[in-house]
Amino acid sequence: MAGNKEIRNKIKSVQNTRKITKAMEMVAASKMRKAQERMRSARPYANKIKEMVGQLMQANEHEYVHAFMQQRAVKKVGIIAVSTDKGLCGALNTNMLRLLTQQIKSFADKDIHITLTTIGAKVTQFASRIGANILSNIVQLGDVPHLEVLIGSIQAQLDAFEAGEVDQVFITYTKFINTMKQESVFEQILPISKISFTYNDNNHILDLDGEGKKYNWDYIYEPSPKAVIDLLLERYIEALVYQAVAENMASEQSARMVAMKSASDNAKNVIGELQLEYNKSRQASITKELSEIVSGAAAV
Repeated sequence: MAGNKEIRNKIKSVQNTRKITKAMEMVAASKMRKAQERMRSARPYANKIKEMVGQLMQANEHEYVHAFMQQRAVKKVGIIAVSTDKGLCGALNTNMLRLLTQQIKSFADKDIHITLTTIGAKVTQFASRIGANILSNIVQLGDVPHLEVLIGSIQAQLDAFEAGEVDQVFITYTKFINTMKQESVFEQILPISKISFTYNDNNHILDLDGEGKKYNWDYIYEPSPKAVIDLLLERYIEALVYQAVAENMASEQSARMVAMKSASDNAKNVIGELQLEYNKSRQASITKELSEIVSGAAAV
């Protein structure tokens, strides 16, 4: 059995660790609320612009076809991968990197060349370790995503797509479901495929006569289809990327808060076990001393 002094040192060490994890839990909880508010406030805009682009894909069949709408044979793909800059957030990055690895293997099996754009230190380090082709990267985003910081690295993928250097562009990130659940997703963002929308009473999808007819939109463009569509699709890609980063940051703070709470609870249990062991050791020591005193008195 360990000595009393050694056990006391262990208890003090775990108590200090618990203070740190408790403080990190409180900081993460504060940041989580702000990140969730930021993410939720951006969702309506992202959803609306997705809806507009879906309607545009129906209406704009012959007037003007943007480069982002052009479908072609897939030989090269670009992947925008979003992770955190810091650790201590449970399995958040591990799950995303596992999904990314599966997709990279799937493309490699089909002999499809892959180019990565990495957002976040963890995925950048991972891509360097596996020897991936990194087109652009950005790290140290801080706690608030800024589009003007993001757009430079993203533009490299968009330019590569327009130049024909990649045939599809995907984005992978961690989607925020709730405080206890985050989900890694892998979505295609380019080329934009034709989407049929039906609208229901909840605002987004409604079948007008119940027979499956779709509501077709018709647009009058001012000043021209090219000017309007070019700007709209640029905003569409920006909204997708910004929302992905905002979702990932909300997921990061939620996962970190849960991880630090779990660590604090585990430290509390360890302290209880060590305290019990210390009391047993101290009691055994006292009993031994009493036995020695009684034995000495009896011998006298």
